[in-house]
Amino acid sequence: MNYVYILECFDKSLYTGYTNNLEKRIMTHNSGKGAKYTRCRLPVKLVYYEEFETKSEAMKREYTIKQLTRDEKTDLIKDSNYTYIATEKGKL
Repeated sequence: MNYVYILECFDKSLYTGYTNNLEKRIMTHNSGKGAKYTRCRLPVKLVYYEEFETKSEAMKREYTIKQLTRDEKTDLIKDSNYTYIATEKGKL
């Protein structure tokens, strides 16, 4: 499975990416190694994600989301009825 996600950094900035292992990516960010991806400090929290069968579908969706403004991303998060998933101690 491939995932497109939006992370919220401690300073409320949003970062969009894709991965084939969402749990590992969140654990990497919160272990201190994720700053190279988000350019923000700990902690980050997962605020949105979508699942895709293929990497190319995920990459297309990631590109679309990256083109959105912050307000549009916030609306996407709200409209998705997404419930915050606790990422404490590496748990999704």
